[in-house]
Formats: sequence, C-alpha cells, structure tokens
Amino acid sequence: MSPGTADFAAMTQATKIAVLGAGAWGTALAVAFAERHAVSLWGRETDLLGEMAQCRENRRFLPGVTLPAGVAPHIDFDQALAGADIVVVATPVAGLRPTTARLAEYFAAHGAACPVVWVCKGFEAGSGLLPHQVVGETLGHAAPCAVLSGPSFADEVGRGLPTAVALASSDEALAAYLARELHGSRFRIYANADMVGVEVGGAVKNVLAIATGISDGLHLGHNARAALVTRGLAEITRLGAALGAQRDTFMGLAGMGDILLTCTGDLSRNRRVGLALGAGKPLETILAELGHVAEGVLTAAEVARTARRLGVDMPITFAVDAVLRGELAPAQAAETLLARDPKPETL
Repeated sequence: MSPGTADFAAMTQATKIAVLGAGAWGTALAVAFAERHAVSLWGRETDLLGEMAQCRENRRFLPGVTLPAGVAPHIDFDQALAGADIVVVATPVAGLRPTTARLAEYFAAHGAACPVVWVCKGFEAGSGLLPHQVVGETLGHAAPCAVLSGPSFADEVGRGLPTAVALASSDEALAAYLARELHGSRFRIYANADMVGVEVGGAVKNVLAIATGISDGLHLGHNARAALVTRGLAEITRLGAALGAQRDTFMGLAGMGDILLTCTGDLSRNRRVGLALGAGKPLETILAELGHVAEGVLTAAEVARTARRLGVDMPITFAVDAVLRGELAPAQAAETLLARDPKPETL
C-alpha cells in the first residue's frame, strides 16, 4: 500500500493484524482482534513469549485469559510484521519511540507500509510530547496513523466483556476503515477525527485517577471523589482546548468515559497507586508491588509542565504532581485543594 494515496473506503477486509507489545493490553487486544483476524503478537521478553506459545496464556500480565488459536506469539520482530495489514503498537508511552523507530526501518527495508495504530496513554517523559508527535518524529509520513483510546480494562477486554472505545485519525477515511476492521462483537469502536483530544483525554485521566485514589485512600468520601472527577474533567478540557483539541471530545468515550472508568474502577492501576499513597505507602514500594506500568506517575509531571507553559489552571494535576515528587503529603494536597478560594464553575 502506498501511504497517502490509499482509498480506505474501497479497501478489502484486513486479514492479519500485528500487535507489538505483549503486556496486558496488547494481549487483550490480540484476543479481541482474533475474533475476525489472524493476529501476530510480538514482545521483547523471550521467556514470556515462549511460555505464551506453549501454554496459550499470558500468565504474567493477563492470567486466566486463554489465547485463541488465531493468536501467534512471536519473538522475531520481522516475522511478526510479515504480511500484516494493520499494525497496533501496544507498548507503554516509554516504548512508543523505540518501537515505531524500528517499525520505520522495517517499512523502509520492505518498500511498503500499512496503517499504524497506537494505544498508549500519556505524554512522553522528558519531551512532553503527545504520542502522535512522537510518531511524527519516528515514522513521519511513512504510514497512515491513528490512536485508539477509551474506557477499557485489559482484563475485561480479554474476557470478552462489552467495551466501547474511540479511534481517532486526522484522516477520517482511515479512522472509519480502522474502526470497521478492528471492531468485534464485544469490542465496539467509534471513529473520531480529533487525535489531540483523544490523546489528551487518555493521558490526563490517569493523573485524575491517582487523585481520586488518594481521596479514597484518605477516606474523604464519595462526594469528594465526585468533585474531583467533575473538576478534573474541567482541567482536561482546558488543557485540551489550549492544545487545539475539540471540547466535545471530552464529553465522549476518550474523555468522560475513560475518566469514569479509571477514577472509580478497582482494576485501574493509577487509582491503585493513589489508594496506596493515601494509605501512607511510599511511592517506590507501590510501584514495585504493582507489577505493571501506571502511566499517570510519569505523565503527571509532563502535564503539569505543559499546563504551566500554556498558562492553563490545573490545580488537581499540580497537587498530584507535588505528591508524586514528595513535595506534599497526600493529606496536605487534599487540604490545599479544599483551601482554594470559591470561584464560578467554568470549564
């Protein structure tokens, strides 16, 4: 396929999807996509992929979910990509740059490319870039691209429970094509044209989940949690608008939908970080015990830095960042927010 000239509306059904990243989310997506497609699942951990191929289960990151026959684990990057019609990058934000840079080399070596979708949620640590900006630096115009985000716990997707997410691309025809190809009977995808909004919603809701976890860990009650969720949505909307997003996006799956899930669901890693902080555990211990990446921990600093640079008021985010830096105790952060002067309710 020649990027930029493909007629996605006329393209035939994809037959193979390559998922790059064999963590909980990558494995769950591979299982979901295998309902309609052949799926190759690549990861860096040789021992993990070997075990998955043998026992047909990702016991480390997604225990209890059986890999369908249509999912083929691979430790060889090129073999996983061979014949793929769509590539889904399912690494954390920290792995997005090296993985897409390697993908760019693969496309260049083979003289062709296919659509690339990433599913990570956050700002890149150090650069403060959103995922589409990172991909722009690594892939450039080598392949048509999109982001998939929304309220989705890996465990529930892997077990086939109903889920709805958003898939955004600046190319609306590509978004429609990918939504059509990647959807399943229990995995519904809505096409969207606002990549910035979908990425900002997915990133900042993780910071809010830490905030609501801290509140619940301090036993501040359901009223406090509701206030944090609502005012957190206002923070996301302000930042998104400053970065060029459409405000309506934050009323949808990648905004309010993901906030509600991550801030209230006990499967949320970021919420669990906040709960443990509120209970008095040190951050280093929490992360060591978690066993998974909690994107909000690294994202909080980048969101706070971006907000200050743009002059966007984000008091909840600033408080979470201060707690994670060790500058404020969780209880002090809560008191700081409660002590703010009254003001009109605005988005």
